[in-house]
Amino acid sequence: MQVAPNIHGRLWRHGKPQDDFVFGEVSEYLREPDALVWVDVCEPDHDALCGLASELGLNTWAVEDAVAAAERVKATAYDTHTFFTVYAVHVEAEGGDQPRRLLSMQRISAFVLPRGLITVRLTADFDIAQLTRRWEEIGAQQYGVGALVHGLLDVVVDSHFAAVEALDDCVEAIEDELFDGTPRQASFQRRTFQMRRDLVALRRVALPMREVVNSIQHHRREVGTAPELDPLYADLYDHVLRVSEWTESLRDMVTTIFETNLSLQDARLNTIMKKLTGWAAIIAVPTAITGFYGQNVPYPGFGHLAGFIASTSLIFVLMVVIYAMFKRRDWL
Repeated sequence: MQVAPNIHGRLWRHGKPQDDFVFGEVSEYLREPDALVWVDVCEPDHDALCGLASELGLNTWAVEDAVAAAERVKATAYDTHTFFTVYAVHVEAEGGDQPRRLLSMQRISAFVLPRGLITVRLTADFDIAQLTRRWEEIGAQQYGVGALVHGLLDVVVDSHFAAVEALDDCVEAIEDELFDGTPRQASFQRRTFQMRRDLVALRRVALPMREVVNSIQHHRREVGTAPELDPLYADLYDHVLRVSEWTESLRDMVTTIFETNLSLQDARLNTIMKKLTGWAAIIAVPTAITGFYGQNVPYPGFGHLAGFIASTSLIFVLMVVIYAMFKRRDWL
């Protein structure tokens, strides 16, 4: 096989990195008992990936899932390997006045062989360098392919943590804005709805991670997970549970924000209607009095200045009395 520009990999022997990695010899490396191989395929060509799958004995259905346009988070164990699909989450930088998506999803599929890991990325937006840095930090190559899988899942779950923290900060900002006493603008409604969409998208990729980690642990022998990695996988599963619980609480908070916003709008509308009704009652006083004195019939004070003074005084006194009564009852 020829090496494509979007394919690269690494080779370790006895836990030591090697500089003689050749993509066309991947199948030979996998037969070496002391070798560990990682191959990364970015923006894969379907025929090239099928050729690699045929050489390594990968399941055809799993290959189709790896290149499918939309695939859910899952893990499937086959006779010779385990296949899983996960999504890392990137927090976009905020900017501009128009609400936009806070999170973007970065899909990663992987084939786990006894002595090798093959990752497939449909786009180049995922920073693969952070994955190699994580492996180097924990010395993953010393514990076999199970450590490589743990490093990949750990990076993904950490991105979920960063995403849920960003959404939590966004929820707090919206709560502060919700109770600042100012009328809600249309941008507030759009921003809240967009945050809800981001949360739904995050839950869709974060909640199934429990099944993925459980499946990897259940097939620990096939995957090649060393017993020394059990505490790391237990800690990883705990992080997955924390993210799941956090997203559930955020969903309740977002629902509460929607309901509270509607309640506040109803309360403001009731207050406005109450004040308008009170002022309408006050304005009705001069209307009633001037309407009475405007009749074309003689009345007390008709045609005299005293009548005008009396009507004006009566209007002023009644308006002050009604205003004081309404103010004391908090109707204005």
